Amino acid sequence: MKYKNNQVFKAILTTKGRKTGREHSVWLRAVLYEDKIYFSRHKLDGDWLKNAVSNPDVKVGFDDSSFSGRATLVSDKHLAEKISELKYPGEERAKENRIVLEVMLN
Repeated sequence: MKYKNNQVFKAILTTKGRKTGREHSVWLRAVLYEDKIYFSRHKLDGDWLKNAVSNPDVKVGFDDSSFSGRATLVSDKHLAEKISELKYPGEERAKENRIVLEVMLN
């Protein structure tokens, strides 16, 4: 993996539709932190986030490769704040409360 800890990059998150069971892929800004990949959103209203909560077996694509992983919601407020700071350095939105999804690659 060419990315280093604390780095932000674009990745494709692929989830299984909670209603259809079909794969759904979306480009997102990702954060690599302590060997895990994080995605975040303001609210639990995005299909990709709802899908990952419903079926935590996901795929993450970057560097022309695809990796399987297991997604979980981050409950640690300090970790969620750290991810926001890394994702939006120096921006006001880094201070906003966000829902953070952690993906541990297999």
